Amino acid sequence: MSASRPRRGRHIALALGVLVTVVALVVVAGLLTRGGHDGPPAPAPVALQAAVIPVSGDAPMPTVSGLAAALAGPLDDEDLGAFTGRIADALTGKELWAKNPNVPMQPASVTKTLTAAAALLTLDREDRLTTRVVAADSGATAGTVVLVGGGDTTISTADPGSPTWYRGAARLTDLADQLRRSGFQPTGVQVDTSLYSGPRMAQGWDGRDILGGDIAPMEPVMVDGGRTQPTTVESRRSSTPALDAGRALAGALGLDPKRVVYANTPPAGEELATVQSAPLIQRLTEMMHSSDNVMAEAVGREVAAKLGRPMSFVGGAAAVLQVLGDNGVDTSGAQLHDNSGLSVDDRLTATTLDEVVAQATGDEHPQLRPLLDMLAIAGGSGTLSDRFLGDDIRESAGWLRAKTGSLTGTNTLAGVVTDRAGRVLTFSFMSNNAGPTGRNALDTLAAVLRTCGCGS
Repeated sequence: MSASRPRRGRHIALALGVLVTVVALVVVAGLLTRGGHDGPPAPAPVALQAAVIPVSGDAPMPTVSGLAAALAGPLDDEDLGAFTGRIADALTGKELWAKNPNVPMQPASVTKTLTAAAALLTLDREDRLTTRVVAADSGATAGTVVLVGGGDTTISTADPGSPTWYRGAARLTDLADQLRRSGFQPTGVQVDTSLYSGPRMAQGWDGRDILGGDIAPMEPVMVDGGRTQPTTVESRRSSTPALDAGRALAGALGLDPKRVVYANTPPAGEELATVQSAPLIQRLTEMMHSSDNVMAEAVGREVAAKLGRPMSFVGGAAAVLQVLGDNGVDTSGAQLHDNSGLSVDDRLTATTLDEVVAQATGDEHPQLRPLLDMLAIAGGSGTLSDRFLGDDIRESAGWLRAKTGSLTGTNTLAGVVTDRAGRVLTFSFMSNNAGPTGRNALDTLAAVLRTCGCGS
């Protein structure tokens, strides 16, 4: 897709970051007497003002020279390291500014933007993942039940009525209750992980990130995303997440968790219990807002299965790039080894990232529109909740939405912003080999897009 190719009929359906706070105080002054309600009448209801205001298609577009002049100062910050970027007009798709936009860079978690986009383009937003418990074959395994992984990594170990780590997650207690009602008398538990293929850890991953809580080895059934302390934000992840799920089920059934093992072959016995995940749209929203690596890898495998590719790291990464390429996104130079961006060997260009966001703002692929809602709000939500709050960049809070990416020496942002003149811009910024204040430098650069009129 050409950088300056007109996209007729494009519109922005969302008013991005309009900060209108509506406060409605309704004072009920009903003075009650023994004879009835004889006090003054209640005040008339307060009329609420619209909190979402559509942007104007007639707002002036920033000029190339205006943007270049405004960005020049922030770009001189040495802590940006090696930098590439691209800015485009959301309404027309015209490229307004770029610096080495086709140079592949380490993207970090901004990669999840591609994963979410491919899922929205390929899958039904109401898709759910099913986890089953079936009876093992007769013979030596008679009495054994098998927990069959269906790709859901969000099953909760929380008690009924208690909050779950993931909203709308299936409950392990539900599986146990269904088993008890089935009349089957289990004597042991096995776990089937045959749905996924290939290595459990991606090329470019660091095993220390398991203890750090960033990732778990990818298996098609987990509880609480593989967290060992599901109610703790900084919980480490498990190195055996599927076995942990089986052990949790065994414990709920009163069986010895230490005897849980992997199934040697996919089971073919009677289905005894099933639970389903939250819908895809909800899982994608949580994945993006919290930048959950495990969820991103699971979603990538869903896309791979839809395209008939192996449900593996290689299959998921290839499937996502295929979907985006087939839908007009320039994926030249892309090298993905996972779907989360945790791999230090991943490479993407600013052009690819910006075109994915641009697709979500237009009319050609309406199924991508929810991607804009999944982007974190500067100073307000997700991974941007504590950013863009400094005195010098505070004006961007609420007006800028983006997916973040952070690895050692790498900081990235890709998203949308409404400039001071009311024009919506898409942007992607990538910084590698960054200095100690590299993230702040990137935020300062992005904030310019809101604060400058850049019309001359």
